[in-house]
Amino acid sequence: MIRFVFADLRRLWAGSLVVVLLVALATALGVAVTLQERALRLGSARAADKFDLVVGAAGSETQLVLSSIFLQAAPLPLVPGKVLHDLAEDPRVSWAAPVGFGDSFDGQPIVGTTTALIDGAGGGLAEGRAFTARAEAVIGSGVGLKLGQEVKPMHGMPGEGGHTHAEIAYRVVGRMQPTGTPWDRAILVPIEAVWGIHGMEAGGAHAHDAAGHDHDHDGPGQDHAASHDDEAEPDHHHGEEQTAALGGPWSETTPGVPAILVKPKTFADAYKLRAQYRTGATMAVFPGEVLTRLYATLGDAKRVLSAVAIGAQALVAAAIALVTIVHVGQRRRQIGALRALGAPRLALFGIVWTELFLLVAGGVLLGLGLGFGAAKFLSAIFTRENGVVLPVAFSNADWALVLALLGVAAILAAIPALMAYRQPAAAALRA
Repeated sequence: MIRFVFADLRRLWAGSLVVVLLVALATALGVAVTLQERALRLGSARAADKFDLVVGAAGSETQLVLSSIFLQAAPLPLVPGKVLHDLAEDPRVSWAAPVGFGDSFDGQPIVGTTTALIDGAGGGLAEGRAFTARAEAVIGSGVGLKLGQEVKPMHGMPGEGGHTHAEIAYRVVGRMQPTGTPWDRAILVPIEAVWGIHGMEAGGAHAHDAAGHDHDHDGPGQDHAASHDDEAEPDHHHGEEQTAALGGPWSETTPGVPAILVKPKTFADAYKLRAQYRTGATMAVFPGEVLTRLYATLGDAKRVLSAVAIGAQALVAAAIALVTIVHVGQRRRQIGALRALGAPRLALFGIVWTELFLLVAGGVLLGLGLGFGAAKFLSAIFTRENGVVLPVAFSNADWALVLALLGVAAILAAIPALMAYRQPAAAALRA
């Protein structure tokens, strides 16, 4: 019977191929949606796990997390320097690292921070050392630079009409361990250097938002370019010799920052700190909670795409059932001849059922491979663009779905097989 089935499939290879491809494409759509959505959840959750608490100025919690943890630059209001001072002095805090961004180099974000972030959330150094001067930088594991190379910061990102800061060039002195997060693509520099080149020295009159845009607070008519150059001049002359006061101690005249990443000492301290800094002027968030709300939105999108995939699979199943029923009707003479030659009804049922089941099962398995490949491809693009590693893998629930699809295929294949089983030999030969 198996030889007969394969001989029949070879004879009807064109139609068989169309059926397999239809089933494969419908299956691949559902598989790709499921795997990609799960990978996005897992990858973003792993990236956020390294940060317990984020403190920022009042505004959008989602944007605060996206900017401070996933390094998606956007204009954010600044947290006053007093907040950074208070957190650094708080006995409930292991470390508090400011983050300031807005500059870039070759499309990679330059983040102003302190060595506490490198040691605390960055997993330490793979090579070199931490920065000890304003004109030094530590790069993420995915940055294509070598120790000793220079980084000339560009205001903003490429394509945004930014300009290169000529007053400072950072020298790479260390590389962080891989983290599987956007920080692998980041260039970390002292926060003091970011303040300096944007005219934000302690007690200065300028502030900038998270995208690095300068704002004049001394009233209209001030020559911003002149004040910017004058205040940044010490970096240009002293360069790496400026080693004093990196990483604090902070004072109440410390410039503002877009966000502060905080490592509480205990679980209870984390909740107390969040409650304390959820005021009218500041907000404190757990990244995991923010992502959970974001996942709810992703879940709605997933349900829509899953419904589309299920609808496509149902249409394909109906089309295949119709085609096979017509096919069985066209093969009535062949079936009648087999019955006349002594083939039992059960053998005819088995031939028709096996042919159709092999086609559908082959399409399902091919669809699994196509869907997995599509999810891996999309994840690789996402990782290259955003730095978040998205783990694409099948789970036990996926294999249960595969078994369910094969069960449906077995039931569908039984419909034309039952028609062949009940067909009288004499009537088939007269057709």
